[in-house]
Amino acid sequence: MKFIRFLFFFAIFSQFSLAQSEKNIEQQTLTWIRYYNILPLSEKWALHSELDNRNFVKPVLENLWLLRMQGRYRVNQNIDLGGGFTFFNVNTQTPRVDPDFTVPEYRAQQDITFINDIVKITFHNRFQLEERFIQKVNKTEILNDFSFSFRIRYRLQSTFTILEKEKRSLKGIISDEILLNYGKDNKRNTFDQNRIYTALRYNLNPNIGLELGYLKSFQRRASGVDFYDRNIIRFTVYHRINRKIVKS
Repeated sequence: MKFIRFLFFFAIFSQFSLAQSEKNIEQQTLTWIRYYNILPLSEKWALHSELDNRNFVKPVLENLWLLRMQGRYRVNQNIDLGGGFTFFNVNTQTPRVDPDFTVPEYRAQQDITFINDIVKITFHNRFQLEERFIQKVNKTEILNDFSFSFRIRYRLQSTFTILEKEKRSLKGIISDEILLNYGKDNKRNTFDQNRIYTALRYNLNPNIGLELGYLKSFQRRASGVDFYDRNIIRFTVYHRINRKIVKS
């Protein structure tokens, strides 16, 4: 618990101090729209897939789209394990620049999530490791080379029920996540970003959920002195495929 508290306060302090001390901050507004599918394979195993499209608002321009696949294993009611792969297709990271090419990123990920219920609130403590392969570019073209780095992520998320009637429910979500880079190309931005998120999720039934939230992302770029300050509206459709699971 001491380590978790340290990460949480480090994230808040880092975001505040960086925002106060650095001047090269680019303000951005985006929308993230995604479809999240859950396919149960057994009582403990499930396949999760995600399609996410991210766009700038002013001007309207694509930031990136991604496809994520991961297998998840529920050890018990308190521990969840996951591992998978994500493909990113990045158009641009700033709406002021729209190159004639897109940049691919290939990312592997592994995570462990600890789940606890305290006074009708469900807490998720997720520790995630990513291995990132990003294709290098210059101002005019994609190069035949990749940069590699690790990224460590810790997210503390709380979920609580606001309303519940029969099979429908309205839930609130609050989370904070800190992301740290490690690699020879990330010496100036070991602190990558901090993400604070709040949302409402309306579950039409046990298999369909709609989530609308606001995400605040403050990210340090590779230069170490330039930052993105992003205001993000995220809409998610959750779809759990209802299939009969044979008990083992």
